[in-house]
Amino acid sequence: MEIVHYPHPILARELKPVRKIDQSLRDTVREMFDLMYQAEGVGLAANQVGLPIQLFVMNPTADPDQPEEEQVFMNPIITRRFGEMRVVNEGCLSFPGLRIDVSRPEGVEFRAINLKGEVVRNKWKGLRARIVQHESDHLFGTSFFQRADISGNVSANTALEAMRETYRQALKEGTAVTEEMVDKLLAQQA
Repeated sequence: MEIVHYPHPILARELKPVRKIDQSLRDTVREMFDLMYQAEGVGLAANQVGLPIQLFVMNPTADPDQPEEEQVFMNPIITRRFGEMRVVNEGCLSFPGLRIDVSRPEGVEFRAINLKGEVVRNKWKGLRARIVQHESDHLFGTSFFQRADISGNVSANTALEAMRETYRQALKEGTAVTEEMVDKLLAQQA
């Protein structure tokens, strides 16, 4: 398992709901946490590791020595966004080195399924709310730069174009995942 980088086609797709919680899924979740910590992140969505399912992991401390802060959410639905819009400089593990100011509501209410198969409801403000919004966006094919106005941001646009060029080169070499491959993966999950 590895973190995929933009513009990997799975990052732009709506993912399928999780239908089964088993040991294989639990092992996947553990591996996702390990990757997230290695990359010094606070959240990681399943499509960021090439998986077609609505699942994300988070630990707002980014500290593996605080496992009590680890949370897993499957099939999340944000039911309400509230509070003032806050601009925060965000990064994303699928966009290495890129940071962009993103405006999001300061709070969310959402429901999801946890790793025990229980429906959980949360109402959060601050960092936790931002992580939920960022990672939930991934599950529906939206990346953080799409939530920002980067039209005049030369460094962001240059970085995105460099990532696109790397992907185009990998396509030419036959080493990139294609749209068709992602379509098949999503069809298998249906």
